[in-house]
Amino acid sequence: MTDLRTGADGRARCAWVGDDPDYVRYHDEEWGRPLRGDRPLFEKLSLEGFQAGLSWITILRKRPAFRRAFADFEPAVVAAFDETDVARLLADAGIVRNRAKIEATIGNARLLTTMAPGELDAFLWSFAPAGPRPRPATMADIPAMTPESDAASKGLRARGFRFVGSTTMYALMQSAGMVDDHLAGCWRAAA
Repeated sequence: MTDLRTGADGRARCAWVGDDPDYVRYHDEEWGRPLRGDRPLFEKLSLEGFQAGLSWITILRKRPAFRRAFADFEPAVVAAFDETDVARLLADAGIVRNRAKIEATIGNARLLTTMAPGELDAFLWSFAPAGPRPRPATMADIPAMTPESDAASKGLRARGFRFVGSTTMYALMQSAGMVDDHLAGCWRAAA
């Protein structure tokens, strides 16, 4: 398998996309594009935490159910969730029913509500690598974690955040456009 795959539309894409329409749309419209704002980044941070140990396509397909279950990831609303909400979430087959991840999302929302508006955004983006990096030629050129994702993880953990390991943080950095890991030859690398 090559690291690029040409879709039915004639566009070369990073091969991890395959032919799945949800993945194609995600790759083309979201992955690697700069995402700003506390609420969108809280959602991304939460979903990346839920993804730990699972495939991203699982989370992507469940994202509408996650948004319904977690009040569109409005931090103040999620921060007010209680044990009744935890029980409701554990019974929701539309999401990943993992108590530790559910409780971490609620706890992370509570921490976020103690931060100044824009503070999470500024904090996360402070770990974006300075200047352009070489475009990866193959999937083997893409790391699972970096010194920047290590530092972001340590910084969030020091603030009390959970499910924010270095690999999770690097995945967030990729998906939120803090790094651009579209492969050389991918149509999005030129966009």
